[in-house]
Amino acid sequence: MERIIKTGVTWNGEGLTLVNYLAGRFTYRSPEEWAQRIDSGEITVNGSKEAPEYLLKLHDVIEYRPGDIEEPPASLDYRVIYEDEKLLVVDKPANLCVHPSGPYFKNTLWYLLKERFGDIHLVNRLDRETSGLLIAAKEPACAAKLAKMQNDISKTYMVMVHGDMPERLSAKGFLFDDAASNVRKKRKFAPGERPPAGVLKIESSWTELFCLEQCSGFSLAAAVLKTGRMHQIRATVFSCGFPVVGDKLYGVDENLFLKLRTDSLTEEDKQKLILPCQALHSSRLEFLHPNSGEKLVFNSPCPEFWSSPALPAWKTRQIPDAL
Repeated sequence: MERIIKTGVTWNGEGLTLVNYLAGRFTYRSPEEWAQRIDSGEITVNGSKEAPEYLLKLHDVIEYRPGDIEEPPASLDYRVIYEDEKLLVVDKPANLCVHPSGPYFKNTLWYLLKERFGDIHLVNRLDRETSGLLIAAKEPACAAKLAKMQNDISKTYMVMVHGDMPERLSAKGFLFDDAASNVRKKRKFAPGERPPAGVLKIESSWTELFCLEQCSGFSLAAAVLKTGRMHQIRATVFSCGFPVVGDKLYGVDENLFLKLRTDSLTEEDKQKLILPCQALHSSRLEFLHPNSGEKLVFNSPCPEFWSSPALPAWKTRQIPDAL
């Protein structure tokens, strides 16, 4: 499998030279290094080799075929907990990207499954640091059926947070960009029947939260998704006053996310996080098999790394059947 990074030029790249565009967008190489890559033919524009000084036009397509990007380490010990001729259910560890992204290609669940099973189609995704269950189809027809069934796939997560969460919290409202944050992709949740005035790019959101245990200023909760939005659980509990343990973005200090990106986290920062990855785990999946109609239910206990001297010794390891 060859890695191809493809990007289309939008209005903010129009008129830039090819080398300046690449150096500004992909900062892991200097302009001089990008110029060498362009001259070597690794980078093309609309399928043709161009000079580093080529002036980009709107909708130009840039393709980059890197052969030597060093990938950061990742946790590769995924488990297949169900397999038949049509689909897989996989238990993903934390610190493993689902799809190729940024410097990650071979160290992704997609690549690992494709090497082992051939053609594979991931039906749902999890953030890199989120662990737990997801579904993969072995053929396009099965993937298409499961995609149409997304609203009927029941997904329940376990999440560990700072603070004493109430016994039940019905978080129904809206998600939108957090304008007060220093991190562009951070989101905010606001409850209510109507969206906040003057907010752009807003999405309805609904999460049912059930507190499973409380101890020493921490809570362990089950989160049942009624909608499926980006960062839904993390943004919701954070906005409700319960930062996620181990979360660099929706935890006790969002600046830790910026420090992570510059590889400048200190030992003091890591102690503040308590855990190496965010404490969010896809713990239960329930759905009907797209071919047989059989009801399938899968459970996964929360990861071992959730244990720490700074945290309570939780009695609950997975979602109770009665929930």
